[in-house]
Amino acid sequence: QVQLAESGGGLVRAGGSLRLSCAASGRTFSNYAMGWFRQAPGKEREFVAAISGSGSSTSYADSMKGRFTISRDNSNGTVYLQMNTLKPEDTAVYYCAARNFGWDTVWRAPGSYTYWGQGTQVTVSS
Repeated sequence: QVQLAESGGGLVRAGGSLRLSCAASGRTFSNYAMGWFRQAPGKEREFVAAISGSGSSTSYADSMKGRFTISRDNSNGTVYLQMNTLKPEDTAVYYCAARNFGWDTVWRAPGSYTYWGQGTQVTVSS
């Protein structure tokens, strides 16, 4: 089992940047594929980005390509989401997620993940 804790959310003006972190504890971090998702009020949870256990493969939702970058540091058990050129529509609670079956590929569906963090709020003002 793995425990996940997100941090780095906050309030930022449109056009600004934030870097989210997700610290994992419990098992060998490199054996877990990781993903970032977000959920805005009244909307379903949506895929943001994913990264394989080794970090060699990544995937992004179309609306995030070129603005967001997912990365991981397996030596300290952390996955990151660098968010640039933020827009008001990026406002949501951001969650990180982990799965260890099929760990060296990327997974886009929320139902593919077993473990979830509590989320961190990102608010982008216009």
